[in-house]
Formats: sequence, C-alpha cells, structure tokens
Amino acid sequence: MKTSIIPSSIFAGILIGIAGWGFLANPVLGMFLFCVGLIGVVKYGVKLYTGTAGFLTGWGDVLPLFIILLGNIIGCLAVATVSLWSPMALPEAATGIIAARLKTGWFGTGLLAIGCGLLMSFAVDFARKNRDFSDWLPLLFAVPAFILCGFPHCVADAFYCCVYLLNAGEVTWGALLAYYASIVMGNFIGCNAYRILS
Repeated sequence: MKTSIIPSSIFAGILIGIAGWGFLANPVLGMFLFCVGLIGVVKYGVKLYTGTAGFLTGWGDVLPLFIILLGNIIGCLAVATVSLWSPMALPEAATGIIAARLKTGWFGTGLLAIGCGLLMSFAVDFARKNRDFSDWLPLLFAVPAFILCGFPHCVADAFYCCVYLLNAGEVTWGALLAYYASIVMGNFIGCNAYRILS
C-alpha cells in the first residue's frame, strides 16, 4: 500500500464534499455541477471509493479500499466543518436527504445504491482512458443520472451526514449506520456488476 493513499483519499473526499455542497445549495444546478467533483477525482487520479471498488485486482486490495473510504469520509468532514460558516440552508437540505434515506430503510437504500455503483464504474472506466472529449461524456451524463434516479453515493452521503450531524441533527445511530453500511455495500456490488453479469 502506497503511503499516498491517505492524503489522496482525503483530497478525493474534499472534491466530493464541495460537489455535495453545490448540490445542497441548489439541487437542480447541483445535479449537473456535481460532475466537477468526479472530473477532479479522475483528472488528478486521487482515490475515491466508487472510483476504485470496481477495479480491484485481488483480496489484497480490500483493506486499502476501506482505508480509501475512511479518507474520503475525513475529506467530507473537513468540507462539512467549513460549511458551518455558510449562510446557505445546507443543514435543511441535508436533513431532507437523510430523512428520505432513513424512510426508505437500509435494504431499499442498499438496492438503490447498486445503480450508483454501476454508473460510476462505467463512467470512470471511460474517463480514465482520457483519449478525447467523448471519453468524458459518460461521466458528464452518469452523475446527473444517478442523482436524478435517487441512487445513493456513499461518499456524497458521508458529506450529507456530516453536515446533518455537525448541525446537531437528531438521529438513531443504529439506523444511520445500517443505512450507510448498506450504501457502501450497494455501491460495491454496483461497481462490480460488470464482472458479475458479463
């Protein structure tokens, strides 16, 4: 495992946190501007859970994957902490998202998360080729697609959770952890759907 994995994954979390901030500020425009976070991740080659989970080469990559997720969450927490000084209604928007996830339940949320993982591996695979603009088009379409469909992304949801919790949002920790774990697993399954089904 390279020592750069931790700062790389934290930076990826920061990029997604900023993208999530834009989405909370304006869901319609943010649905499209969220692409900026993913473009930054691919361009700089930093470690994002959903950009890595579908490209594991063996069991030895599993532990680093969860270190990447932890770094992503730390990056999201850093951005969420900065957002405490924002005059925007970010906590209210985050509260709505968390409430909807909890209402859906861990099983339903996990199923929906599979769709996000599938779209992310598909888009990242094209964008990594970086041959011409057309290789980036799946990324530009896949991100609005997973948001419009309501498919949860475990790193974006980490940002929403951080915003919610830092603003003293009330929550049952068991339910919150169950829903979040289901997103992580659902994203993982979706990211590897091409291996499972092809």
